[in-house]
Amino acid sequence: MSADRESLCRVVAELGAQGWCQGTGGNFSLTVSSDPLRLLITRSGVDKRRLGPADLMLVGPDAEPVPEETGRPSAETALHCRIVAATGAASVLHVHSVANTLLSEHFAPQGGFTLRGYEMLKGLSGVTTHEASVFVPILANSQDIPRLAGEVEDLLARHPDLRGFLLSGHGLYTWGTALEEAKRHVEIFEFLFECAARRTAFRAFAGRSEERRVGKECRSRW
Repeated sequence: MSADRESLCRVVAELGAQGWCQGTGGNFSLTVSSDPLRLLITRSGVDKRRLGPADLMLVGPDAEPVPEETGRPSAETALHCRIVAATGAASVLHVHSVANTLLSEHFAPQGGFTLRGYEMLKGLSGVTTHEASVFVPILANSQDIPRLAGEVEDLLARHPDLRGFLLSGHGLYTWGTALEEAKRHVEIFEFLFECAARRTAFRAFAGRSEERRVGKECRSRW
């Protein structure tokens, strides 16, 4: 268990160094047992850039601390539990970046946006060509976590091949079959989000036809 805590702290520190979990933003988990389900997850209100092993705690499938734990886990623990239950993920990572926050707000009316044409797409599990199209769905943010967890569960039931999603004005959730894969997915998504955000900002040079086309495609697909 100590190795798990150290590994998760290391990964969070590396993501924090990129500016993706400022203040107390973000939450991060590692699956340490599937039956019964046990997640090692960040405590609520902790500065993730200075995360230590004592800042992690164990929760069960109901998103509640296991009996031997004290303190309060992240407010969004239920989302981690639903993602793990639906995907079998070994790790779920949630980050806030300027790019993912702005994109999630900008494309929220369309329900998401498509990433395509970038070589870095191949860093996502299962993607083997830059010609792939990866749709990133956007759910409305909410402080009603049980309701939001239900929406996440429904999303993953309808689209089991997803590698991540955004919460509008909030941030990215992604996961992997191992902690390192989940970390890689964060890094790849954030690179692609930076490209997409800059391209969106440059739309004035090309007109708004491309943005309208993307929105129409998103609505027809989802």
